[in-house]
Amino acid sequence: MLFLIAFVGAAIIALVLWKAMSTGGPRQVPQPPRRPNTGSGRPRVSGPDDDPDFLRQLDEKVKRRDDPPGA
Repeated sequence: MLFLIAFVGAAIIALVLWKAMSTGGPRQVPQPPRRPNTGSGRPRVSGPDDDPDFLRQLDEKVKRRDDPPGA
């Protein structure tokens, strides 16, 4: 019986020491630093209604048509 108490006590002490000596949690992989967005990367995606060339071409098509738009 004394042997069992000594074994449990030693296990508890070992567990406490192991937790105290550990690094404090799971290891995390460091992530690379983020680059600030300077706007010099890929062009921003926009719809056709934001494109001045598309709007100009649309105006020219409407002007070339014989019937008025929306009729």
